[in-house]
Amino acid sequence: MFKGQPKGLYALSLANTGERFGYYTMLAIFTLFLQAKFGYTEAVTTQIYGIFLAAVYFMPFFGGILADKFGFGRMVTLGIFVMFGGYALLSIPTGTGFAAQALMFLALALIACGTGLFKGNLQVMVGNLYDDPAYAAKRDSAFSIFYMAINIGAMFAPSMATWITNHFLAQDGLIYNGQIPALAHQYLELGANMPAEPLAELQRLAAAVGGNAADLAAFSSHYIEKLSSAYNMGFAVACVSLIVSYIIYIAFRKTFKHADVTAQQQAASGSAAQVELTPAQTKSRITALMLVFAVVIFFWMAFHQNGSTMTFFARDYTTSEATGITRMAFDILNLVLVLVVVYGLVGLFQSEKSRGKLISAAAVVAALAALYYRWTVTPDPVHILPQVFQQFNPFYVVALTPLSVALFASLARKGKEPSAPRKIGMGMVIAALGFLILTIGSFGLMSPTEVKAAGASDTFVSQNWLISTYLVLTFAELLLSPMGISFVSKVAPPKYKGMMMGCWFAATAVGNYATSLIGYLWGSGMALWMVWSVLIVLCLLSALFIFSIMKKLENATAAGPAAG
Repeated sequence: MFKGQPKGLYALSLANTGERFGYYTMLAIFTLFLQAKFGYTEAVTTQIYGIFLAAVYFMPFFGGILADKFGFGRMVTLGIFVMFGGYALLSIPTGTGFAAQALMFLALALIACGTGLFKGNLQVMVGNLYDDPAYAAKRDSAFSIFYMAINIGAMFAPSMATWITNHFLAQDGLIYNGQIPALAHQYLELGANMPAEPLAELQRLAAAVGGNAADLAAFSSHYIEKLSSAYNMGFAVACVSLIVSYIIYIAFRKTFKHADVTAQQQAASGSAAQVELTPAQTKSRITALMLVFAVVIFFWMAFHQNGSTMTFFARDYTTSEATGITRMAFDILNLVLVLVVVYGLVGLFQSEKSRGKLISAAAVVAALAALYYRWTVTPDPVHILPQVFQQFNPFYVVALTPLSVALFASLARKGKEPSAPRKIGMGMVIAALGFLILTIGSFGLMSPTEVKAAGASDTFVSQNWLISTYLVLTFAELLLSPMGISFVSKVAPPKYKGMMMGCWFAATAVGNYATSLIGYLWGSGMALWMVWSVLIVLCLLSALFIFSIMKKLENATAAGPAAG
């Protein structure tokens, strides 16, 4: 998996890791911030969340067009500086009026534009590294490594967001509780006219978190202010991570400088022969890519519920304290130790020298011993925050990537590896199974509308329902995202590489915007299990569609790679 890869892959991957750490730290608390600070409803929150994600993933389309003309590296550098400006604005504590909201939307616009310049073009340069025949066979495994690096940054982000939230609230003698912001905003709006049940719940929670239950107006204003300020500090983390990302990018640029070349620049220099495609071949490939893009819309619509309705589910329906072995999963250090075990075992079986096997075995034993020790000293129960659940998906990606790469490499050697479009179809079926788990876990629970009316749910379920859903969705993601990006870099006609990578992200953008549709269902009065069932149906219909056109897709892309 790692052997024989060009050095430029690791430089670009690490640069992306830094940027993604900041982005996912911000995203882990984004919807919670919107509701806590501005008192937005779930419907409005998910609408803003969906529009922002859509912009983040749509802007690479324009970033790709600009890069095809001006160069990939220039756009990546510009993107870092634009993103930095957006995160800096978002980290400034403000009021809640029109000016504060306008500043927030400006910050989000800058982040989206900067990401559009950075994200897709960095990945195009990764793909360009593998246009060299010496590395062409390693393209799929390279994008798996690249994707794993993204998720290393994402894995640590929720824990950072959680630590910052707890740290800054504790400075004021407060404890986090996810139900308080909505109740506090309701009290500030209605005062004594607030319904009896939510009022009683707010009084109880105020006392429980260390606030002044005797003066609910003062407590509500104070709690919202301090929680919002804590979230601002979480956004500031993204500024620091971008500085680290830029340093890595500049320091190791020489390892990938040769990949920072457009098809136009390459043709003008005469440094390499271009693969000439006929107009019919070009049309066929673009058509196939567009059909694939249409399908992945529905995957991202489902998958990116992690930052909206799945976070709401974690906040409103899962128990806030983890016990037994489950409590271990909410400590990022424990997850890192598990990864040491996984990669130690991989090294044990793949190392060709006895020294490598010995080091791998020692790492496994040491990690298991450390896990046992931490089991004995970790409190039981452990209080958890809703955003921390978002660490499970990137953890699973990092843990499962070696197994995924090994499996498909084995199938490739036997001539049985599924095509990229077929993997995408399989991923859609698996995504449906993931939401089936959440559907089953939601039977008998109050609807979100009923929870809002009562102030809190009357039943809380195990965190394992959500953890299991993340696991299954990760299996689906590994079949779609890294393989899809590799597919685009391989199939796209050379002169349209930037644009086609941008189109991949544009499709992702449409799917991300569509997440807001589920947000509307969340507050519509629909039973909770029915909300998840909508996603199951959409994933299955998408799978049915792509399998129905599979031959057309495979025939269109069966010819050799579109090398540049």
